[in-house]
Amino acid sequence: HASCIYAIRMEVTLSELDRYPHPHLAVDVALLTLHERALHVLLLRRADPPYAETLALPGGFVRIDESLTAAAARVLAEKCGLQSVFLEQLYTFGEVARDPRGRVVSVAYYALVPAERLLAVLGERQAHGLARIDVPWPGIEGGEVQVLDAAGNPQPLAFDHARILGTAVQRLRGKIDYAPVGFELLPPAFTLLELLQVHQAVLGRELNKDSFRRRMLASGLLADTGQERRDGAWRPAALYRFRQTPEDLT
Repeated sequence: HASCIYAIRMEVTLSELDRYPHPHLAVDVALLTLHERALHVLLLRRADPPYAETLALPGGFVRIDESLTAAAARVLAEKCGLQSVFLEQLYTFGEVARDPRGRVVSVAYYALVPAERLLAVLGERQAHGLARIDVPWPGIEGGEVQVLDAAGNPQPLAFDHARILGTAVQRLRGKIDYAPVGFELLPPAFTLLELLQVHQAVLGRELNKDSFRRRMLASGLLADTGQERRDGAWRPAALYRFRQTPEDLT
């Protein structure tokens, strides 16, 4: 008797779902890195309409049997050749006319990867490229951003990807001073100067070197590797790594 009631309820539920048009669900990923002391994003050039030959963030439709995060990770693996990178859900973009093909809702993610690793992948994927991000607003004000080619010329982005990318920058700026996201843009061992350059590139402004150094060393987030790196004629700089927990002393 109970099973019959359950079956009837399921039948009613399914018929109710069929009464409504279904929007398509997609994911888009803003993959950020630090290259030449500036924040860059990985873009691909669309092969098909709409926006054929226009630059866009890596993205794709969500399969019926996968979670949103699994879909974003699949997009990075299939379209960018990247696995096991920092990936965080960003925001849902659902403007009715955001996609000329029809009603498409996109759940956006942002990902962070060191430039050295990303450039190694780009060497084999000529359809992809890095573009420097130009942020026209201060602090965490938010809004659309531009992307610049190697000559410094603005490049249009498909769909609402300029807004998605701006939201990713806004999120990163808002988190970098209280969460250890900046370390995701660095190699495992780094100098304090390299960490400073990450913070300056993300925040879009110069920071006082001495006060930044004191703050980072007092934060408990850094572990001295006992190694040094020499750059040219400058004296060797100590190499640090991110200490994931206060108990991580080795």
